[in-house]
Amino acid sequence: MELEKQLVIAIDGPAGAGKSTVAKLVAKRLGYIYIDTGAMYRALTLKALQKEISLQSEVNLAQLARDTRINFIKKGLEDRVIIDGLDKTEEIRANRVSNNVSTVAKVAEVRGELVRIQRELAQSGGVVMDGRDIGTVVLPEADLKIFLTATVEERTKRRYQDLQQKEEAVSFEQLKEEIIRRDEIDRNRDIAPLKKATDAIEIDTTKLNIDAVVDKILTICQEL
Repeated sequence: MELEKQLVIAIDGPAGAGKSTVAKLVAKRLGYIYIDTGAMYRALTLKALQKEISLQSEVNLAQLARDTRINFIKKGLEDRVIIDGLDKTEEIRANRVSNNVSTVAKVAEVRGELVRIQRELAQSGGVVMDGRDIGTVVLPEADLKIFLTATVEERTKRRYQDLQQKEEAVSFEQLKEEIIRRDEIDRNRDIAPLKKATDAIEIDTTKLNIDAVVDKILTICQEL
């Protein structure tokens, strides 16, 4: 699918709303670059956990952000996340990373460093970027802002099925509590909290499959 203009598309929403999957498919259909900002914060969280850096030490986390190289590469049809030259695509999705990433993401200096990189990547257009503050903070001038939502039950179900496929042991109720806690942290943090941009288009994905959501966004793109 080709558009007359190389758009900058921002997709935001809480954990489990389908941001990453939708953003990847929209980018693929448009022939755009997909930038997974959440993966960047996950990468730093994974590295901090592996190096046993205290997640309460903002100074050490800020230094870690400055010292870490995060790249995105295509391997066949897959987008891979490279941390300091090593492929960590699967490891950054571990549940222990999911449960701690919000703590790392709220550190002002960490966000400042990653936002700088994200803005550089989007300068030339033809980009789909997803996260929690893309339309409000990272790319406030984006051509299209989408805010995906879904009920807590539906988001828990999606995450639970994903972890089952990876054979990670976690109960549905425990996962639901973790998602609620993460929502609370994301919405109430002082730096770039999760919220819908005033000019964003909200799409409730609870009863929609992925293809339906992607088609809806592509239709909006054509109307711009």
